Amino acid sequence: MNTYTLLMCAPMVLLLAVAAFVDWRIRRIPNWLTFTLVLSGVAQSLTPGAMISPGNSILGLLAGFVLIFPLYALGAVGGGDVKLLAGIGAWFGPQAALAVFAVEAIVGMVMALMQAAHQGKTRLLLKNSALVAVNLAHLSDVGLEHVKQTGQACRSIDRPLPYAVPVLIAVMILLGSGIAG
Repeated sequence: MNTYTLLMCAPMVLLLAVAAFVDWRIRRIPNWLTFTLVLSGVAQSLTPGAMISPGNSILGLLAGFVLIFPLYALGAVGGGDVKLLAGIGAWFGPQAALAVFAVEAIVGMVMALMQAAHQGKTRLLLKNSALVAVNLAHLSDVGLEHVKQTGQACRSIDRPLPYAVPVLIAVMILLGSGIAG
């Protein structure tokens, strides 16, 4: 990553680090933080020397929103998580939003497995994950509300994962590899 990219991304990384810290502590990402991330992403696309065009910023915002909204509809993530990924998309565009989504899913899975192992609940996590997967596979038969209720009843770890933490890690990995930014 070159110095210019680092300087252009600094506000986003700072906002994302604050979001990760707050999400870690209270398992919630405040609206002022996510909206600042979204608006600053679109605003940077309007500046001379922007990393992406305004059109790509809007497309990235929409891509980030659309990628995670189904998880919100299932009750797996909160509204702040949806706005957070939309903000990342506004900063980097649709392809990077997809890359962040994929990498954070892997990082989040590793974190969930580590947390379950630490709590002695790995077997329960795997059993519950399989149950939710079967329900999702039969969504048209059982309905969305049943899938949501099953997911809520199958909590395997004591505290939900702070979504902003794996997102921050994913963004740093992608910035370091040159995929984002």
